[in-house]
Amino acid sequence: MIDYKELEVIGKQTGFTHIAPLDCSTIQLLPEVRQMCANNTCHMYGKNWSCPPGCGTLEECEARVRQYTHGILVQTVGNLEDSMDVETMMETEAEHKKHFFALEEQLRAKYPTMLPIGAGCCTRCKECTYPDNPCRFPDKTFASMEAYGMLVTQVCQDNNLTYYYGPCTITYTSCFLLE
Repeated sequence: MIDYKELEVIGKQTGFTHIAPLDCSTIQLLPEVRQMCANNTCHMYGKNWSCPPGCGTLEECEARVRQYTHGILVQTVGNLEDSMDVETMMETEAEHKKHFFALEEQLRAKYPTMLPIGAGCCTRCKECTYPDNPCRFPDKTFASMEAYGMLVTQVCQDNNLTYYYGPCTITYTSCFLLE
């Protein structure tokens, strides 16, 4: 049984702004979201084990997700000076990933078979081995919610978690599928 109150405390101590329960049955993996990855806006498509096509087909991602019924959503919200404050956007993303790695480490002890799904591509290694060599840390890599085909705003909405916190904010969202 998942103790969401305990997870909220641990998540806040780790540095996340918001933590919410995740009902995995609400997760929809959409081909159109995966297609956004194929459009290569972030310039990582086909360059990282955690990004399509390296993270597997949408069907393979679906099979992984459907092994779980419960999890948590975690967010880091940054306050921007203006809508073009790229520096704070990048700092908030780095902060979110730092929190993500720290919480993952803590959760592994209690949920050794959990599935961490992050924001953006995996950055554990300075340079990814894709596609020439296997992943150096296959048990510690993570794909993004978008790489799995999740529309993040919809996942948040379906689980009663705000996604938009007002003008001049940036929100990074990840999830941990626990059991």
